[in-house]
Amino acid sequence: MRKRISLLIAALMLALTMSFGGVAFAKIQSVDTSCTNQGGNQPGGQQPSCSGGGLTQESENQNPSGAAPPGQNP
Repeated sequence: MRKRISLLIAALMLALTMSFGGVAFAKIQSVDTSCTNQGGNQPGGQQPSCSGGGLTQESENQNPSGAAPPGQNP
């Protein structure tokens, strides 16, 4: 009986560790997506990261899988 209880407690601890562990280590980071010029348009041939005067960097938050999490984008 004692062995079953300790196995049950170990299984519960493992489940809790797995469920909370992923959230604690996932880092949401800002990723450059596009540029806009002063007219609010994307300049032709522009790469995702801006360089040059008059351009504004557009970015979104992404999680490690590369997807944008719901409700997290600016």
